[in-house]
Amino acid sequence: MPETKVGTRLVALVGPGGAGKTTLAESLLFAAGSIDRQGSVDAGNCVGDSSPEARARHGSTELNLSHFEFLGDRYALLDCPGSIGFSADAALGIAAADIAIVVVDPEPDRALLAEPVLRQLEALGIPHAIFVNKIDQARGSIQELLEALQPMSASPLIARQIPIREGEKITGFVDLALERAFHYRAGKPSERMEIPPELIDRERSARFHMLEQLADHDDQLLEQLLMDETPALPTVLADLARETRENLGVPVLFGSALNGFGVRRLMKALRHEAPAPQATAERLGASDSCAFVFKISHGGAMGRLALARVFGGTLKEGAELSGPDGNAVRIGTLFSVQGEKTAKLGKAERGDVVAVAKAEGVRAGEWLSSGANTAPTVSVDMPATNYALAITTRDRKDDVRLSTALHKLVEEDPTLGWEQDEALHETRIRGVSNEHLNVTIARLKRRYGVAVDSRQPTIGYMESIRKPVTQRGRHKKQSGGHGQFGDVVIEVRPQGRGDGFAFDEKITGGAVPRQYIPAVEAGVRDALAKGPLGFPVVDVAVTLTDGSYHTVDSSELAFRTAGRIAMSEALSAASPHLLEPVHRVTIYAPGVATSRITSAVSSRRGQMLGMGPREGWSRWDKIEALLPEAELQGLEAELRSLSQGLASYHAQFDHMAELNGKLADEVAHKVLEPA
Repeated sequence: MPETKVGTRLVALVGPGGAGKTTLAESLLFAAGSIDRQGSVDAGNCVGDSSPEARARHGSTELNLSHFEFLGDRYALLDCPGSIGFSADAALGIAAADIAIVVVDPEPDRALLAEPVLRQLEALGIPHAIFVNKIDQARGSIQELLEALQPMSASPLIARQIPIREGEKITGFVDLALERAFHYRAGKPSERMEIPPELIDRERSARFHMLEQLADHDDQLLEQLLMDETPALPTVLADLARETRENLGVPVLFGSALNGFGVRRLMKALRHEAPAPQATAERLGASDSCAFVFKISHGGAMGRLALARVFGGTLKEGAELSGPDGNAVRIGTLFSVQGEKTAKLGKAERGDVVAVAKAEGVRAGEWLSSGANTAPTVSVDMPATNYALAITTRDRKDDVRLSTALHKLVEEDPTLGWEQDEALHETRIRGVSNEHLNVTIARLKRRYGVAVDSRQPTIGYMESIRKPVTQRGRHKKQSGGHGQFGDVVIEVRPQGRGDGFAFDEKITGGAVPRQYIPAVEAGVRDALAKGPLGFPVVDVAVTLTDGSYHTVDSSELAFRTAGRIAMSEALSAASPHLLEPVHRVTIYAPGVATSRITSAVSSRRGQMLGMGPREGWSRWDKIEALLPEAELQGLEAELRSLSQGLASYHAQFDHMAELNGKLADEVAHKVLEPA
């Protein structure tokens, strides 16, 4: 990779799913001459979205990396998934980007979809611009779109163009900085034309408004405007670049990625306005560090790869760098990445994004340094992992391979987790959405040859008792030689919710020898594992009050059995009832969807705790409620269906609550009915 004057600049393409980010990446590569023909998402022949999972869904399921050169400058592209289920795959990569392009649809009623990513970029301090895609299909006006988007951005949106229409169709644009008009040509550079006479007044008004926005941060420009002086073009261009780099304004351009409209104008804006890698290193507080690892990838002939961005110095194969814990990390072969294709590199320079082989022990989010590693941790918000599936291998011989494969997938995906629930005898995978976990299951089969079946996880129901009882349990068995004898009397009483299990004894006169009392407790605990309703028993206290023994036939085993018998019979007599886990749920949603969402919560036996505006977000609400765990199944999909795919939630176990009536009968019947 030849080093340019500023180094390779990293551009992240972000935005809601379906806005056309992958198509824009393809169009940029084609316009720059990096590929001979422009593929399409529908045809499944793009540089990005090369995995079978992405092509089957016609949408990104993982981060896609590519690169191009334009007018002597090098650029790396991160095509970031828009679906909430896969967005975390690019989160650390976005943090390392010099600039982000937010790709949005032209319709004002879909503007709300851009707010989460705009808030994310603001929180990370990443300079960004908006590219309004599919402009040739626009039905509404650009001004209406900007008015819908502006409340979602802390910085002013600066319109850089106005559209030229022929009838109802947009066929070109006027560049407000250059005061030049251009006519679109599919797949070719736009052709310069005269500004249509009917647009002259509008162009002057729009340009003056743009200059007023720039003058908010340039006193000299403000003075020129007040004196009715025309600012020089270099001054205007310099202000546009500075305000973009310093997050003082968000430039807005438009075009059609599919047809190549406006794409070269976007490339020129990137060339003049995207910050240099040095500025990003300073933003991240790591100007002296060598490389930032933003993703780990497994699979393919090269095995484990660390995707990293170089911020200082030159990275070469065989170099020994310092990890975050001071551990030595030897750099393996370096590769450039163009979609699914890789090519060996001799070295990587400032700004380059490369895949590093054999960087063992390095995790995503860590820095590698040629000197003392003092770089701060890069912290990014990740979507909540509320969704879970229980999985079983179709072939039991694959159990060991399943564990190995899941460890690799979890290392790749920061929002994927797995656990072995010993109590319920389940292997669970946990992620952001049903789609996320279905893709994980597909990857298990395709990459590692491990086929699994999935189902909803078992709900962690428990049971307790309502009333105290006293119960005797006797175990007597004679079968020749020494027999077995154990006899106990226990008092069983309910405890407060969450108080757990307690055991004590009040034996007098040696009715139960001291050495057998622990065995009695063990037998009682055995009975708690599965109560009369078929679930573990909690929140009970047991007191051993009396009993009897035989000098020859009594043993620990006999008293353990007697304790279990006494406890089992006591639980059945103590008015057992079912308990279900209840979670505290926090929902974030656009205000327009709040009433529908609160109704959905109520329909799921939810108890509303409170509601208010979401801090720092325009027209969003925060809803808090208590919901039974059984009612969380399908909640994510319902919330998204009620909110244009925007609502999200976080759930945390809160307490166990009594479940009665028909629902309790149905749960108990499923457990107790014959298999």
